[in-house]
Amino acid sequence: MGGRLVEWMDVAAAVCAQIHSDKVCVTAMINKVSFREAAKVGDVITIRAKITRAFRTSMEIKVTATARNYLSANIYEISDAYFTFVGLNDRGKSTEVPTVNPESECEKFEYEQALVRKNAG
Repeated sequence: MGGRLVEWMDVAAAVCAQIHSDKVCVTAMINKVSFREAAKVGDVITIRAKITRAFRTSMEIKVTATARNYLSANIYEISDAYFTFVGLNDRGKSTEVPTVNPESECEKFEYEQALVRKNAG
């Protein structure tokens, strides 16, 4: 399940990157995949992707996967990861992407941490 979950998370991140940039985007890196719990048979998995920061040609996307237990309706986090995507122009070369303007305290924190992660990677 772990490998397939990461694939689904990658697809969610790609959609997020492409909507933000209005460009075809490709995965450049997957950073810090955390598996917290295994989903149970019958649970419904939800994957959410949100852009944390855009650099010149790349974007960091935070992806979180949760599961909802079908009996108790309890929702619990099963995985999260940070993905880096690059926007491509019509010739398949990297191209500039729009900036991100964080508003909430949480968004501002993720925005700053994205630079820390980029510099560490």
